[in-house]
Amino acid sequence: MVNICSVYGRTLLFALPFFMLQNCFQSFLVVAEKPTMGLGVSLAAGLTNMMLDFLFIYVFGLGVFGAALATGISQFIGAMIPIFYFARKNKSPLKLVKTKLELKPILKTCTNGSSEMVTNLSMSLVNMLYNLQLVKYAGYDGVVAYGIIMYVGFIFVGTYLGYSVGVAPIIGYHYGAGNTDELKSLFKKSLILLSATAVILTACAEILSSALAGIFVGYNKELHDMTTNAICLFALSYIISGINIFASAFFTALNNGLVSAIISFLRTLVFQVAFIFILPLLLDLNGIWLAVVGAEICSLIVSISFFAANRKKYKYV
Repeated sequence: MVNICSVYGRTLLFALPFFMLQNCFQSFLVVAEKPTMGLGVSLAAGLTNMMLDFLFIYVFGLGVFGAALATGISQFIGAMIPIFYFARKNKSPLKLVKTKLELKPILKTCTNGSSEMVTNLSMSLVNMLYNLQLVKYAGYDGVVAYGIIMYVGFIFVGTYLGYSVGVAPIIGYHYGAGNTDELKSLFKKSLILLSATAVILTACAEILSSALAGIFVGYNKELHDMTTNAICLFALSYIISGINIFASAFFTALNNGLVSAIISFLRTLVFQVAFIFILPLLLDLNGIWLAVVGAEICSLIVSISFFAANRKKYKYV
């Protein structure tokens, strides 16, 4: 297993620059008023990955190396399409040009984006802690179930992430332009939209939990039942997480990286780590599945507090 992971990891390391560019260009495409192109780039990269997976693994028999290579090439595609678009004359307000090194805006950008960095670093650490606890309480079947939850969960949480990333440049633009009425409208409509979406997504996850588990572990009834129960409990977090994800992105868009980082740090690291170790003592295995729910509830309190405390400063209410 270690050798397999090493091959996969080493291969993907070469594609990291393209992975980062692909993610960065999604925001630039929104600012350039080309969100549809951003979706097209994501679909092109995803379809490339799927087709090359089949070709490299099934046809050429390259195994794990083939899977990693397919992912790397798809990330290359996702990075290069926007580069070619912005490098030539285009119909958007943005174009790649020669410039001098400006450390101040780069430093400000890094500071403002610290919350996103904290989120990703924390997620990696928290995932390892989840696996350690699951091995203790449920053995390796628990690790399998958690992996499935992560795959399934990103379908639902990805909706919140997509909206938050998409709306953040618009919020930042209107804040910078001093369009208070637009800022108020965006804030209000975002909360309403996310709340309504949260109810729908949570209901879908609960109803489809057995079917979703069956896609991965339909061959094993015991593992299927454990995974179904895990999805049902974990999915309760979806009704809250949308507001918390939006809150972090919202304050990043307002150029307040500190508040955004505090929300992300508490949500993805402090609260989750605390509940990962506390709840299993009270609820056994179910406590692990509910840890994220407890973390999201605490994070919601923090998010609402920051919304209330900063409403006069930024005038979004």
